[in-house]
Amino acid sequence: MIPWRKAESAQKGGTSDAKRLLVIQLGGVTAFVQALAAARAIRDAHVGAHITLLTTETNRAFAEKAPYFDKVEADGKPKEPQAITKLIARIRAAKYDMIYDLEGSNRTANYFQGLRPWPPRWSGPVAGASHAFSGAEDLHPLDRYAAQLAAAGLVANDALTPDLSWVRPVMRDAPRMLPDYFGLRGRYVLLLPRGSDVDPNRRWPQEKYLDLAKRLARNGVTPVVLGGPEERPVGAYIAKEEPRAKNLVTRPDLFQCAALAERAAFAVGDDVDLMHVAAAAGAPCLAFLSSLSSPEQAAPRGRGGVITLTAAVIADLPVEQVERQVRNCGVFQHAATA
Repeated sequence: MIPWRKAESAQKGGTSDAKRLLVIQLGGVTAFVQALAAARAIRDAHVGAHITLLTTETNRAFAEKAPYFDKVEADGKPKEPQAITKLIARIRAAKYDMIYDLEGSNRTANYFQGLRPWPPRWSGPVAGASHAFSGAEDLHPLDRYAAQLAAAGLVANDALTPDLSWVRPVMRDAPRMLPDYFGLRGRYVLLLPRGSDVDPNRRWPQEKYLDLAKRLARNGVTPVVLGGPEERPVGAYIAKEEPRAKNLVTRPDLFQCAALAERAAFAVGDDVDLMHVAAAAGAPCLAFLSSLSSPEQAAPRGRGGVITLTAAVIADLPVEQVERQVRNCGVFQHAATA
């Protein structure tokens, strides 16, 4: 089933005839993974169109492997005025039939203004655009994208959900994408902490991650710690105090993290980029979210399901409550019968 299709009655200027499209997304990993759900819908609705992505160098490698784009340009956030002028001139010269601005920032609004007096058809939250939309500021980013695409004449059969199931096939399920590559055998649960330099009220403490790791190991499940450079001290601490845990902090790239998450029994962690990657890859997830920072807008989404635990002080969330959620999801039961 095609999740999204073109509306039978076109919006102002129409989109059904668009054959040259530009998609703009300039955010970090979380924003980019979420935007891929909208990119998939755009691809589904514009079969046969040539789609260019304007993004950043950080996202280039992942974007070039994604099955939604024919071309990737990674200079979407120039700093110098002269470079900005050249970028706008390049967009104008490309003569796109339609531009989907999934960034929706002041920067991309300025790009739109720079294309006047004859801008291409434009989907985004900017006044004067042919397919402008508003009133979605308080929505979850995926719901905001759905509202944006609806305003552009795309009709949904399904809600937008991030999906990274394309990663392993695109990478041909190479040996480096397998759990065995990292010495993992049997069932494992991903632990996705925040670095210790973050406000203690906004992260689950490493001592509680260690306690959970010990409980997982006692039940025959391998705890696997993932993260970036900021999480090195946490990963080292857990691995030192619980030898059955696997510290993979900074070792896998983003493709490998997605592949590990797809095969994981569960993922537990703070509101970090890799939690959104894990959810999009299909892992059942439990995410810790601050009740002081619009948790309904920050929650990861994915086909494996996401449980959220919220608190004003995330460190107050008890290990027993987390273990109960893991147990209720059948992680230990399956480990015992494996």
